[in-house]
Amino acid sequence: MELRTKEMLVSMGLYSLLTMLIYFVALSQAGSSFDPRVIAGGLLWLAFLFTSMLGLNRSLVHEKDQGCLDALLLAPIDRPIIFFSKAAGNFIFLVIVEFLSLPVFAFLFLQGRGGFPTQFYWMTPAILPVASLGIAGVGTLLATMSVNTKGKDFVLTVLFIPLMYPLLLGAVMATSAAIMGGPGSVSQFWSGMEWVGGYDIVMIFAAYGLYEFVIDA
Repeated sequence: MELRTKEMLVSMGLYSLLTMLIYFVALSQAGSSFDPRVIAGGLLWLAFLFTSMLGLNRSLVHEKDQGCLDALLLAPIDRPIIFFSKAAGNFIFLVIVEFLSLPVFAFLFLQGRGGFPTQFYWMTPAILPVASLGIAGVGTLLATMSVNTKGKDFVLTVLFIPLMYPLLLGAVMATSAAIMGGPGSVSQFWSGMEWVGGYDIVMIFAAYGLYEFVIDA
């Protein structure tokens, strides 16, 4: 369905670009002495985090509204297979949007500051799929929990944001190291990557173990 309509990719992409544009307009009044690279890593991952919530909300709407979720539950397959399928779809959509949005972000916030550090070109693409894996895994579990509630958008936001804080911390650390460069940036990058990787392992296994109880509830 997504290959035919492009509904989720288009909506997520536009949301991400609009979020970055709002950041740019807000920071344009800060003055020439302010270096946006200092907070660029945080701005980038906040934009991706908000964008991911839009995609997660949409990922189960069709299944719920058209009765597909009930059909999946009746199918003779293990419940974790549904989890990994939905998480894989969310991961693919999110990574595509991130890689398309990254050049726009670099153009808006990182131009005119002496160029990009050499490490930027391999560090930043490396952190995107690792962090997106945790967002997709945890987000799929929470989206399944909230889809049966009346205020599913609100419930997902309240649950999702606090659980994303550890991942956000590591992702911003690694991305800031890639953007700023300088001595110690590589070690700071790998520290952030280790933090994000550890989060992915723990939380995805937890989501895998809980998904059968959540989807049958």
